Amino acid sequence: MQILGQLMRHVRLVAGMAKSTEIDLVGAVNAGDLTQKDWADMVQTCRKCSWAGDCPEWLAAHQNEDCAPDTCLNQARFGALKSAARNNNAPERAKQVTQHDG
Repeated sequence: MQILGQLMRHVRLVAGMAKSTEIDLVGAVNAGDLTQKDWADMVQTCRKCSWAGDCPEWLAAHQNEDCAPDTCLNQARFGALKSAARNNNAPERAKQVTQHDG
């Protein structure tokens, strides 16, 4: 049986990965793209990750990335959140462009 990592350490790692990949977790919650359960599941997934020991070094060296690394067990979820944020902002960007053109 695998021993899970310390909870708060992995909360910080997930938050750090979101920041590194320019994902606004509060914005995702407000848009309905991230629930409390989703957040808890991401932290639990991180706690199970064998790469989590190397994650802090990666985060320190990659402060502005398009996506989480392949080694991150939450990579797909981070990608989905980033995609959802782009889709949520598309109407706002279109509105801003229309206002500037008019």
